Amino acid sequence: MNGFSHRLATLGDLDALRIVMRRSIEALQDDFLTPEQVRASHKVMGLDTQLVTDGTYFIIECGPRIAGCGGWSWRSTLYGGDESLVSREPKALDPAGDAARIRAMYTDPDFARRGVGSLVLKLCEDAARRAGFRRATMMATMAGVPLYEACGYAAAESPILSSVEGVDVPLVRMEKPLL
Repeated sequence: MNGFSHRLATLGDLDALRIVMRRSIEALQDDFLTPEQVRASHKVMGLDTQLVTDGTYFIIECGPRIAGCGGWSWRSTLYGGDESLVSREPKALDPAGDAARIRAMYTDPDFARRGVGSLVLKLCEDAARRAGFRRATMMATMAGVPLYEACGYAAAESPILSSVEGVDVPLVRMEKPLL
């Protein structure tokens, strides 16, 4: 697909992943959030190294460059990174009744609208399905909602506001059956 390859992230990738995430947050949220909300988003989103350690975090590459990244989890944490204000919960989910978590999806702005996000979602959904999950859920940014809807996700509840230093960042939980 468009010359992209994929692999699982390693701990050696963390610095490069943080750069992609920062660029993605700063460039791709502009049409959906105010400048203050974009700045506050860094405290809500980010890299969760537990996904890398669990072997559930994918990197999409185009030649030597990271075009995007994202993962899934069998743990109960829905969103948030190592340095975010959001508390994380490492408890294992039950695939028979719980939804797998789609987590920390980012596309480098240089590769936006080239299928990177769709590829990450497919990799995550396929892996979650192989692990026995029948549903997937995520906490979506407003910038991600159009992609997720196009890939079959639907809002599971009204948007929430994650407040960071008095700035509200809108997020929406979305779900999809994994058929």
